[in-house]
Order: sequence, then C-alpha cells, then structure tokens
Amino acid sequence: MKKPTVGIVDYGAGNLSSVRHAVSDLGLRSRVGRDAATLDATDLLLLPGVGAFPHAMRALHARGLDEFLLSSVAAGRPLVGICLGMQLLADTSEEIETTAGLGLIPGKVVPLPCGRWHIGWNRLEVTAEDPLLTPFDGSTMYFNHSYRFDGPEAYRLAVARIDERGDAFTVAIRRRHVAGVQFHPEKSQQAGLQLLSRLIREVCHA
Repeated sequence: MKKPTVGIVDYGAGNLSSVRHAVSDLGLRSRVGRDAATLDATDLLLLPGVGAFPHAMRALHARGLDEFLLSSVAAGRPLVGICLGMQLLADTSEEIETTAGLGLIPGKVVPLPCGRWHIGWNRLEVTAEDPLLTPFDGSTMYFNHSYRFDGPEAYRLAVARIDERGDAFTVAIRRRHVAGVQFHPEKSQQAGLQLLSRLIREVCHA
C-alpha cells in the first residue's frame, strides 16, 4: 500500500514548520495548503494550531476551510488535530467567548482548573483499548495549553495530569477516522514521532 500524502492545513494559526519537518522525518510526503484545491490532493488532513480558539475558527471560516474539512470527513478522509487543532474538533469553546467549533467529536473546550497553564513534559495515561495509543501508555509528551477538551468518555483515549496529584484531563480523542491529541508529538522527540506515525497509520485504516 502506498504511503499517504499528508495535507497540512494552513489557516494562519499553526506551527507549520515543525509539523512539516516531523511528517518528513516519518518518510511521508506533505502538502501545506490554505485552500481546498491544494488540500484535496491529499490522503489525510492534519490540523495543527497554536493560539486562541475564536481567532482560529474565524480564520477557517474566512478561507472556507471549515466547510472543506467537514465535507472531507463526511467523504471518509481521515483528519488529525494537534493541540488547538484537537480543540477545534469540539462542538464549542469557552475561550474568550462562546464559539462554535467543527463539531466532529462531541465535547466542549473549557479552561484548565484555577486558570492554570500547562506547559512542559507530562505522562500519558491511556484509558481506552485502542491500537492508536495503547503502546504509548506512560510515555512522556510535550504540552503547551491553558484550555482542555471536555467530552464523553466514549471518545477519550488518554488523559494526563499537570502534577501527580492533580485531576486528570483528556489529551487524546477519537471518533472513527477523526482523532486529536492535545500535546505536540512533533515536539516530543522520538516517542512523539513514533506516536504520530502510528496515529496517521491507524486513522488511515479506520
């Protein structure tokens, strides 16, 4: 089977360089695009992101990429969200103002407890029997966020904690061929690359 071509969605709010380098390190081809025509010539869509949820959704709307993403997923094309990209998969967000998301995985985006910011390396706790993340239970990944995804347990793959005694929060989700991770696999050294490789492979076969 041929290797998939990864379409990296450029909506002005992504860390495109590190994501593209990570995809290249996996031996995969990628196309960075901010229009449907460019991204449509790919096998899998990768939605990165840093920054605020409302600004990101406005950028997607302005480029018509929200409709493209929804129609692509409806047609069976896999989609992976990273960090803010994962949060955009939710129904709504409470960041700055209540904002509708893509609604691809049921849930809402809410602040971390006590207004905390989660930045640094933390351990994954895999909570679901899913081949996507099972081998990475206990692996350490890099995080940088102050909001979290809150949704049904049925779509939760893994949680993490800011400290060992802290409350667990969702850091990986999946609904068939749509998946998201709150952490940055592209910045999580070799373990992150291995996880990204498996993530791409699994959603392509969903």
